[in-house]
Amino acid sequence: MSPRHMFNPEGFRNITKDGKIIGFQFDMKILYYRGITLSILRNIEVNIDGVGYLREDIRFTVNNETFTLDEMRTVISNRWLFGQYATVSVMAENGLSRGKHHLQCTQTIAPSYMPCILTGSGEYDFEIV
Repeated sequence: MSPRHMFNPEGFRNITKDGKIIGFQFDMKILYYRGITLSILRNIEVNIDGVGYLREDIRFTVNNETFTLDEMRTVISNRWLFGQYATVSVMAENGLSRGKHHLQCTQTIAPSYMPCILTGSGEYDFEIV
């Protein structure tokens, strides 16, 4: 998967709960060559316009289930398939301002059958309307 095909252009939005913006989200595909169980997805790093977000503030949703990154370490019954969009949500008060933004995102995967940790990154320019 090429990093330029990693993100869903229609997947960028703020998250609203009870009329208040509590964060933002985007849809992305895995950069690995095959699907994985969530337990081997070690980290997702999110940087918007040069601002990095804490691991504790990131949520991952696939197959209608949402997890923190720490919770995913034990999830072996849910798979993120190659070509499937997952939603990354970042809990950030007031979300993102309207207008153009630049995303940098890194996925860290640790397959049990490989002696190394794999990282894949992608960048994307998007707009919040």
